[in-house]
Amino acid sequence: MTSIYAPLESVGLGFVFQAALLAAILLGLAGLSVKKRLAAEGGGILPDEGVTLRNLIEVIVIQLADLSRDIMGEDWRKHFPLIGTIFFFVLVSNMMGLVPAVGGSTSDVNTTAAWAIISFVYYNYVGIRTHGFKYIYQFMGPALMNIEIGGKHYHVRPLTPFFLPLEIVLHFARIVTLAVRLLANMYADHTVVSVWIGLVPVVIPAIFMGLGLMVSFLQAVVFALLTMIYIGSASEEPH
Repeated sequence: MTSIYAPLESVGLGFVFQAALLAAILLGLAGLSVKKRLAAEGGGILPDEGVTLRNLIEVIVIQLADLSRDIMGEDWRKHFPLIGTIFFFVLVSNMMGLVPAVGGSTSDVNTTAAWAIISFVYYNYVGIRTHGFKYIYQFMGPALMNIEIGGKHYHVRPLTPFFLPLEIVLHFARIVTLAVRLLANMYADHTVVSVWIGLVPVVIPAIFMGLGLMVSFLQAVVFALLTMIYIGSASEEPH
């Protein structure tokens, strides 16, 4: 018997693409709904009464913005669209994976690897754009001494032969760690729910689905948080 939580790998990339597209559509519809509410009379001033989609999204965006400001500094607004996109897409995809017969794309390595590569390329782009050629100094280890030649100051990094290859490997390893962390957690969570639904289809699965919601949210936060940290680190002046 095929489980209603069948791994995405078993149904092919077509299903993964459909799941990702559905997540994008849901996010688009949510955005249009909030935009329409804000455009209404008094909509941009006062919050809605009770628990509404707009209030929920605003609370999340405010908290995410505060976190971005603390981690990425003054230029956080430039990077926030990517951070917000990553967070909400991962969150919605994670939650979709808890819905029987629907499935979320974050249970497939192609999706998690794609977002990990996007994060990797973006923060390195920020580092190169901010520092130019000097960005490579972040991979060359600490400056143990400074010398002045012809009125110019130079940082001497004698440990570069050891740090440079190691740092390059570690930076590329971030793609793997980002992708595998999200994939492993969501795949394991959805598998546990699937097993319990097969064994006891009433009470216990509901408990694990509640825990799954927490895991879905936390994994979205972790992915976005690590991307913020990488961007903030790439923006800093190497020492």
